[in-house]
Amino acid sequence: MRKNSMLFLALLFVSFQLAVAQTSSLVQPDVAIFYPKDFKAYKTLPSLAVTQDVSQEKPLPANWAVKPQFLQIEGKNAVQFTFPEHVDLYGTGEVLGDLRRNGTDVTLWNTDNYEYGKFEGKQLYQAHPWVLGVRKDGSSFGILADHSWRQQIVLDDKVTFISEGPSFRVLLIEKDSPQEVMKALGELTGTMAMPPLWALGYQQSRYSYYPDTSVKELADEFRARKIPADVIWMDIDYMDGFRVFTFDPEGFPDPKGLNDYLHDKDFKSVYMIDPGVKQDSLYSVYQQGTAGDHWVQTAGGKEFNGEVWPGQVAFPDYTQPRTQKWWASLYTDFMNLGIDGVWNDMNEPAVFDGPGGSMPDSNLHRGGGDLPMDKHLRYHNVYGLLMVRSSREGIMAVNPEKRPFVLSRANFLGGQRYAATWTGDNSATWDNLKMSIPMSINLSLSGQPFNGPDIGGFTKSPSPEVFANWIALGAYYPFSRNHTSNETEAQEPWAFGEEIEQVSRTAINRRYRLMPYLYTLFQEASQTGMPIMRPTFFADITDTSLRGEQQSFLLGEDLLITPQWAEDLKMPQGDWQEISLEENTDKYQASVKLRDGAIIPVGPVIQSTVDYSTSELTLFVNLDAEGKASGSLYDDAGEGYGYQSGDYAMLNFEANTVDGEVEVHIEQTEGSRTMNRKFKIALVQDGAVTYSEWQSGDTIRLN
Repeated sequence: MRKNSMLFLALLFVSFQLAVAQTSSLVQPDVAIFYPKDFKAYKTLPSLAVTQDVSQEKPLPANWAVKPQFLQIEGKNAVQFTFPEHVDLYGTGEVLGDLRRNGTDVTLWNTDNYEYGKFEGKQLYQAHPWVLGVRKDGSSFGILADHSWRQQIVLDDKVTFISEGPSFRVLLIEKDSPQEVMKALGELTGTMAMPPLWALGYQQSRYSYYPDTSVKELADEFRARKIPADVIWMDIDYMDGFRVFTFDPEGFPDPKGLNDYLHDKDFKSVYMIDPGVKQDSLYSVYQQGTAGDHWVQTAGGKEFNGEVWPGQVAFPDYTQPRTQKWWASLYTDFMNLGIDGVWNDMNEPAVFDGPGGSMPDSNLHRGGGDLPMDKHLRYHNVYGLLMVRSSREGIMAVNPEKRPFVLSRANFLGGQRYAATWTGDNSATWDNLKMSIPMSINLSLSGQPFNGPDIGGFTKSPSPEVFANWIALGAYYPFSRNHTSNETEAQEPWAFGEEIEQVSRTAINRRYRLMPYLYTLFQEASQTGMPIMRPTFFADITDTSLRGEQQSFLLGEDLLITPQWAEDLKMPQGDWQEISLEENTDKYQASVKLRDGAIIPVGPVIQSTVDYSTSELTLFVNLDAEGKASGSLYDDAGEGYGYQSGDYAMLNFEANTVDGEVEVHIEQTEGSRTMNRKFKIALVQDGAVTYSEWQSGDTIRLN
């Protein structure tokens, strides 16, 4: 009887996990691709994540370390990876939870998740079928499940991807470090484009600033109070009845005049555009969409309608090339009003009265070009990506001389090519403040370097204490925007009284002083795919005690950012020296520490990036044990594409100590952009800073 029971259990296990044969090949020396034997390309390809040609077929080396097993689990196609030793796991995109992802699972199904209240926050606005693994010795791998169907990632002692779609291929990157894995991911999925400089500035938003006079007053307040800022955002209330590409005739009667006013005050404007188009026979956008047959259809072939902010809406089918072109064309008149950037929201897509808050899985996307006709279950996770791709193309067609800026709530792995992102509808709580760090880091470790949460929290009203701590940390997010709901108290930097206003001013001043360093990091991200916001363990990938540290983070390679509320920190070894970027300080400001052996360029306090210049820079220097340090600076016009034809400068800094004198040698190694520059050395030693006088030339000395 016992023997029969064991046989039954074995058969049951086989029925749940049925192995599928596979083929494999080497795409490049450290990247392999694996296909199940029953793979049918038209069911999952073309890839909307992978941009690199992976058609090369070289034999997989016999010693290749990590190989998948293709399975069926409860009738679903799956792939599973097992490891002979413990591996720390990261990535999986936009998720709640600890930085280290071991012991968790994530559902990849883009979901409008207010306050992260559904599915324990494990199913949010974006889908990244990607896992980064780091072994004890620092050697690392990355796993990319290359399909867009709804799927689940289960991370226990194995890594398992379980799909609700057909069989799919998997790419695996094997490198000596997680940094090299991130660069390889950038090569496979593309890197973000260089953004306009203004997009790195501090940004102020609310749902909503209404009417336009309140927007002007807001701009005036920032300038009068000398709190630096670059962007003011327009949420949906600027529209006429929430109809996209329109303006409320009472609240926003002269949008061009408003944008001109903001430009005169050195502000940029970003306006929201949702995908849902109001079902209104008198509305030109709906008329055009219907005449052009641009809408997503039901399974029965009729126009699908669902409820969003305007009421019943139709949804563009971005899988159709003609729809992509039509949607892009809608931005022509819109951007010609002087609008600087676009915010694509609700593009999971969110449908208030739809199943699970979206449209039915059975809805029909008709495809075209490379994309085949298929149901929504296949295209749901890439709906936002396809939208922002079309939006970006339309913006670039209107303003070919400017770099576009698009922010998207929904996206997919590889979507960093088209848009920046934020982490959706968070809340003004201590928990949400603290979890913003691992959330943003794991987004960064999933190929999306330009991201951040709503500073201060979107829902609920923060206490002065929460807001002060959040703005002091938020100055160092790659995307730094204060945004709140229409149901909350005011959340501008001065809304909490004089003390918190000064805290905010100090924090934002520090961000603007770091702009030369930040801009250099963005250029690196655009070239290599390296994150801007990095986990602390990147400082020493062999120090396993750092693997779970999620209160601090690295900004680039050289700065360690630690909020004041952090407790029981795990610090990387080395002589990390705290630097002061402002004379003002308080109990809220995050600690900024400079790595030994590093030089970073820092500018003066400015009120917006319109005033940005690299003509006078302070070089913060922290010498290593050998009396040496190095760093770099990237500089270009901050706008346009002149840098692509050589109008940029890459400067390298090398510090040496000779007979007690510190010399910093400056060399322009790339680009034709030249400027007269003055430098000052700020030598950081034993908690103190020694400054040189301003000097010009190729060598700066500090006696």
